[in-house]
Parts: sequence; structure tokens; C-alpha cells
Amino acid sequence: MPIRVTLDRMLLERRMSLTELCDRVGITMANLSILKTGKAKAVRFSTLEALCRELGCQPGDLLSFDDEEDEEDRDAAE
Repeated sequence: MPIRVTLDRMLLERRMSLTELCDRVGITMANLSILKTGKAKAVRFSTLEALCRELGCQPGDLLSFDDEEDEEDRDAAE
């Protein structure tokens, strides 16, 4: 998937644990782990807003687009 989640980097920069972020945002550890590992298929704007508020960042700091990865997936499917 060409959308990458950089939550690990943000947590490291903020010196915040996943558990602390879960408590602050009000999301389960399981759901946050799915998002962190890039396995989520969608994210609600309300969740993204809460993450940005607690991490003091912008949505673009948490998400990035990797077009090269998408091209590799297409090539592998052929």
C-alpha cells in the first residue's frame, strides 16, 4: 500500500509510549497497533484529529505517500 504510517517515528520523537497514546486518545491498543503497523485500511478523521492533537503534529507528519511501493506491487502482480 503506498500510504505509510509514521506513528513509530512520532512516538519516538515525543518520547511517548503506545500505551500512553492509547490512554490520551481513547483508542484501544489493538486498533492503534493496526494503524501503527500499516495494516489499517482506513482511519477516521476524528481519530486522526485526536492523534495529531496529542502528538502536537499535522496529519502529514503521520502519513506519507510512497508511489514507488505502489509500482512494486503492480509489477509483482503482473
